[in-house]
Amino acid sequence: MAPLKLYGMALSPNVVRVATVLNEKGLDFEIVPVDLRTGGHKQPEFLALNPFGQIPALEDGDEVLYESRAINRYIATKYKSEGTDLVPTTSAKLEVWLEVESHHFYPNVSPLVFQLLVKPMLGGAPDQLVVDKHAHQLAKVLDIYEEHLAKNKYLAGDEFTLADANHMSYLLCLSKTPKADLVTERPHVKAWWEDIAARPAFKKTAAAIPLPPPPSA
Repeated sequence: MAPLKLYGMALSPNVVRVATVLNEKGLDFEIVPVDLRTGGHKQPEFLALNPFGQIPALEDGDEVLYESRAINRYIATKYKSEGTDLVPTTSAKLEVWLEVESHHFYPNVSPLVFQLLVKPMLGGAPDQLVVDKHAHQLAKVLDIYEEHLAKNKYLAGDEFTLADANHMSYLLCLSKTPKADLVTERPHVKAWWEDIAARPAFKKTAAAIPLPPPPSA
């Protein structure tokens, strides 16, 4: 089977979200660079893959997909029997926590990562008002995770699933910022993150990301 093609930047958390699942499945893929800094995502050849002009996009033979969560659901379903089964059948918790990630976790962690990690890499300074607002909101969200993970090893129960996988790219990026304590100060969230971050497939994923070292204490 020809390698799948994942279009985007290796540093993009949404691209990393897809790479996480591809590696869990043990699938061969190549990252085809699309440089946002030079407007590569707005060029006709990329818009032919994703008319919304956002990374990532995935080519799997004749199939072309965009939107990272939709790509991950497709991969987890089409390649269910390969690698880790990320979508156990009829899991209510899985469906709930997939939605929690997209509606509660992501809207708060994404601005934090942009302000504290991406902007400084581009030579800018964080907007402290934005940082404070989303750190406060993410703390409230993670308090709910803490309570849930006190009773569940993983988000959907006893097994690692797509719900966990979809969180990992932004958790990794958050761990490289001064707000890493949002995770480390919550024992059950911390234990969950340390568990999933130690997965061999994710170590492979993380090794391919050009991230800076974590801030010194």
